[in-house]
Amino acid sequence: MKKIWMILMMACTMLWSCGNREETLISKLKKADFESEVAGKPTALYVLKNAKGMEVCITNYGGRVVSVMVPDRNGKMTDVVLGYDHIADYVASDGNFGALIGRYGNRIARGLFVLDEKEYRLPRNNNGNCLHGGPQGFHVQVWDAVQPDDGTLELSHLSGEGEAGFPGNLNVKVTYKVTDDHALDIRYEATTDRPTVVNLTNHSYFNLSGVAGSQITDHLIRIDADRYTEVDSLLIPTSALPSVEGTPLDLRTPVPLSEGIDSPFEQIKRGKGFDHNWVLNTGGDVTQPAARVVHPISGIVMDIFTNEPGLQLYSGNAMTGTDRGKFGVTYPHRGGLCLETQHYPDSPNQPAFPSTTLRPGENYLSRCIYRFSVL
Repeated sequence: MKKIWMILMMACTMLWSCGNREETLISKLKKADFESEVAGKPTALYVLKNAKGMEVCITNYGGRVVSVMVPDRNGKMTDVVLGYDHIADYVASDGNFGALIGRYGNRIARGLFVLDEKEYRLPRNNNGNCLHGGPQGFHVQVWDAVQPDDGTLELSHLSGEGEAGFPGNLNVKVTYKVTDDHALDIRYEATTDRPTVVNLTNHSYFNLSGVAGSQITDHLIRIDADRYTEVDSLLIPTSALPSVEGTPLDLRTPVPLSEGIDSPFEQIKRGKGFDHNWVLNTGGDVTQPAARVVHPISGIVMDIFTNEPGLQLYSGNAMTGTDRGKFGVTYPHRGGLCLETQHYPDSPNQPAFPSTTLRPGENYLSRCIYRFSVL
């Protein structure tokens, strides 16, 4: 009897050990480090994989892309996004590493807009303007998460009437899908019960070099755009859409970021580097590449596809060089670049820009695809 009891105890111990064994991730992140509670809601790390070995980790805190593992030209699995390895670091940070941005990505001048003759006031968190939905935007919300299969994550959030000053109850669903052609496909959907404005995007910081703690100035970039939205000293659009011809913003053929990032061109000086919205030539055709980024040494290529009319390139100009990221790596000034598919900044105050108004009965749909390959 004693022997049987010992066997049962050993079996139970083995079962408990197997059930609690940390899943080994290519990124070396630990799911347990993301299991917490924020504002009374549970947070977790979700792992997406395709059949060819690509791995993407996402947390439902802010819908943040934590890691994207893809092969370089030698087949070495490489993390191409910046971020943290613990949920506490995301909560403590005022940055937007990997974040899902809303209700309105980019800037709204003076934190004010008028819709149907009514004025709405928003938080002013960036030089007197509202940036990325304000300090309590979608990037700090805990989203409800469902993972229907190994390659898909569905996040949902009800942004209530008056949240951050925006009108209407906005039901939002964001689907992240890893495809077998090494793409991260992000699909944003929303409906409202009152007229409102919506502009959702992703704020991942990419570095394709495979060298932790390196700058992105050696990356080559191409953006299929003949024009850009000119900005004033506070990075608010003037309403002008100048040609890129003859300026450092002409990225219609691949250019190293280092060539224009410190140019004396007034627009570059205002952004302290690249921080502008390009008016895409792709006309909303999600099958046409809007932009391409290449790292010549790692050989990693990232193509961006979208149905949006604009693309914001941000070259990490405000990075201070003090952020300690995943596994203790310090991220330098310009340690990552963002490519945010979007409608134009300040569209609610710019009647000539494509509208960001969403009304009851309408369905908001935005697509952003980051597809990876090698040279």
